[in-house]
Amino acid sequence: MHQPRLQWRKSSYSGGGNNTCVELAELREAGDVGIRDSKNPAHAHLSVTRAQLGRLVSRIRTNEF
Repeated sequence: MHQPRLQWRKSSYSGGGNNTCVELAELREAGDVGIRDSKNPAHAHLSVTRAQLGRLVSRIRTNEF
C-alpha cells in the first residue's frame, strides 16, 4: 500500500538555516505526530501522541531539561 508523503514543518521559532531544529508532521495514525531531526531527514522519526508532544513542549518551556 502506498503511503502518502508526510508534510514536515519547522517551528516558526527555529533559526534561519534549513537544518537547525526538529520538524513535526501529522501521521496517519489518529492523533499521532512524527518528530524528526532536520539535519537527518532521511533517518527514522519518533512517533508520539499529541498529549505526549504537549507534555514535552511544556517541559521544554519550563526548562525541565
